[in-house]
Amino acid sequence: MDQSSNFSLNRLNMSWGRRDFLKSTGLGLASVIAGGLARSGRGAPAEGILAGADARIERLRKTDSVLKLVCPPGIRLNAGQQVRLEQLRHKFLFGSNIFKLGRCRSDKDNETYAQRFSDLMNFATLPFYWWNYERERGKPADQRTDDIVRWCKQKGITTKGHPLAWNYVDPPWIPREPQQVLDLQFERIKRCVSRFKNDIDIWDVVNEATHYDRPQCLSRAPALSAAMRSMGIGSYIRAAFAHARQASPDATLIINDYRTDQAYIDNVLSELLDRKKKALYDVIGIQSHMHGGYWGADKAWNVCERYARFGKPLHFTELTVVSGPRQADKWQSTAAGEKRQAREVCEFYKLLFSHPAVEAITWWDLTDQGAWQGAPAGFLREDMTPKPAYEQLLDLVKGQWWTRDQASVDAQQQVRLRGFLGQYQASVQTGKGVLKGTFTLDRSSNEVLEVRLS
Repeated sequence: MDQSSNFSLNRLNMSWGRRDFLKSTGLGLASVIAGGLARSGRGAPAEGILAGADARIERLRKTDSVLKLVCPPGIRLNAGQQVRLEQLRHKFLFGSNIFKLGRCRSDKDNETYAQRFSDLMNFATLPFYWWNYERERGKPADQRTDDIVRWCKQKGITTKGHPLAWNYVDPPWIPREPQQVLDLQFERIKRCVSRFKNDIDIWDVVNEATHYDRPQCLSRAPALSAAMRSMGIGSYIRAAFAHARQASPDATLIINDYRTDQAYIDNVLSELLDRKKKALYDVIGIQSHMHGGYWGADKAWNVCERYARFGKPLHFTELTVVSGPRQADKWQSTAAGEKRQAREVCEFYKLLFSHPAVEAITWWDLTDQGAWQGAPAGFLREDMTPKPAYEQLLDLVKGQWWTRDQASVDAQQQVRLRGFLGQYQASVQTGKGVLKGTFTLDRSSNEVLEVRLS
């Protein structure tokens, strides 16, 4: 998206690794296309799609598991004893860009921003915009990134780098000879991915390549744009992904675009195939900035359907719904706009959370302070108070879609749990005090999951 930021960031290795989401849900691609999604109505009215969302969420985002509780030597739980099971983190990635961390207008605002972010989010997008990240050649802003990665690790937040290659603005020092530019671009990709390996393992590799030659890019980034044209857009994006993959073979690599029509498929996705027609990307990134109006359930579902057929997970990488109108050159958040924003945000998130191909949603931006285009797109107002959208989404993510349960121990020292996929803590009171253990609930419902208590 057309966003510049003064700082850069990095990421915690709480990532769930590279994964084929369709496989992890137990749904084959054919069954998703022909069955699972069709049952909810491909091209069906929005009411029908939304009516089935809760049932899809129950089926796709939760699982049953048997937990085998292993106590320290000399301790055995009694049959019928109650065990508390509480979710700590979603597997699904609920995120936002984290550009304002420590950069709000006051210390109090910074504290509020950090608290509100960690209360709701488990995923953070860190800026790697080249023109800001390396304002002087050879002096990248790694320290800022290291600081944010450290904070994210403390909070259990997965991080993503965005973007490695984008011709929106030229770095001020970049040369004009195309081959020199290409060499620098690909070296940057390798450096960033290798420098933050195991801290940031999710990357938007190439951003907005479908329309790389639009007038804004040609005027603001003449050197990068000319270099891309000289190489050819297909060869350029393939080379970018090849360098990122070489730097970190296990990283999750994303192709990201604001286009959601056939052009994205024809001009970019079709170019990102190797000689065996295997995709060079791991995830399809979809931007959904709605400054000009809400997409609605029909469009959102159809976009998911269009890209799910490629058999790759989908990330909604940049999601915006504004909370007020634009008048002349100024946006304003209004009570009516905030009420509408909350309704549309909850509907959109529920729809995406119910689609089997979607594994991440990133909001853009958390606060109205410094929001892109000056729009009231935040979950927090300028004064950092939460809008209804924040409170209602928190009720979904940490309420309706969050598992807290108690279960009885059986004679085999086992308990049963049905819960949302993610990380959990089990705790039980014994004569030696409270014993606790953590575990991950994933698609392993046919296996007994061992939980060690201490």
